[in-house]
Amino acid sequence: MGYSFRCNSLFPLLCLLFLLPVAAFAQGWPAKPIRLVVPFAPGGNTDIIARSIAPKMSQDLGQNILIDNRGGAGSTLGTAMAAKSPPDGYTVVMVSTAHVINPAVRKTLPYDSISDFAAVTLIADVPNALVVHPSLPVRNVRQLVALAKSRPGELSFATPGRGTSTHLAVEMLATASGLKMLHVPYKGVGPATVDVVAGQADMIFAAMPAFIQYVRSGRLRMIAQATAARSPVAPDVPTMIEQGYKDFLVSSGFGMFAPAKTPRAVIDRLNSAVVKALQDPGVRSGLASQGAIPVGNTPEEYDAYNRIEIEKWRKVAQAAGIVPE
Repeated sequence: MGYSFRCNSLFPLLCLLFLLPVAAFAQGWPAKPIRLVVPFAPGGNTDIIARSIAPKMSQDLGQNILIDNRGGAGSTLGTAMAAKSPPDGYTVVMVSTAHVINPAVRKTLPYDSISDFAAVTLIADVPNALVVHPSLPVRNVRQLVALAKSRPGELSFATPGRGTSTHLAVEMLATASGLKMLHVPYKGVGPATVDVVAGQADMIFAAMPAFIQYVRSGRLRMIAQATAARSPVAPDVPTMIEQGYKDFLVSSGFGMFAPAKTPRAVIDRLNSAVVKALQDPGVRSGLASQGAIPVGNTPEEYDAYNRIEIEKWRKVAQAAGIVPE
């Protein structure tokens, strides 16, 4: 009995001794620049949003945020690198919808999409839209479908890779309309968009920040939005639902993770820095002008969001007949 009492009385002290180094570390964090891995090529949506919040985060944290573009393999290369980094808060990763789609389209991943990460926050939600090169003689989805059916297998759509939300959105359209089109994958939405602008591919179905500037300059034509209601960025462009495609909703969530086991105090500090950056009028205005909706939720809310989205995209991939590779 006495032995049990002594052990029980020592337990709180042992816990305190264990937690002291963690608390001391978190209190002194950050003591050096923080690497923000963007697992895509420069110029894409993830890169644009990362660079929009990095300066304000740097101001708040007192350290530089260094953007590290590591594109390839549908974002898995850069994401794996971040997952395997020390859980000290000095490496974080900005992910896109690819993070929640990859479990549905890849047989194996070099990480577990949930357990290998500590959620920080969902930074922004961005509606997707369908744009075509101006040389294509279509101004709405009905005309696009008619043209594609008259030229089966000829019209091409660019994507940042197989199994991305950009790819699955077009497959959803193709399945619903009975179309055959040519898939042209790239290593990022930036290069894919540039080639559509150049006329090397006919269309792209992606999140708005990657191409809204080209739409405004007339170098691309937006013919549909995959939103429940029209975005203020493009009030004259009808939604897919308005054009007869019931429940056709596709948006891209962009969020931040740290490696699993990163101290909670560091996660909370990162979350606070992102939320504060998103409250800046300049940042909000910049994101809104690109069609992005600022979010900034809690780590728990973002973790729940990812679990729900992973299951949703598994169902979409199965309906589109995409077999994991």
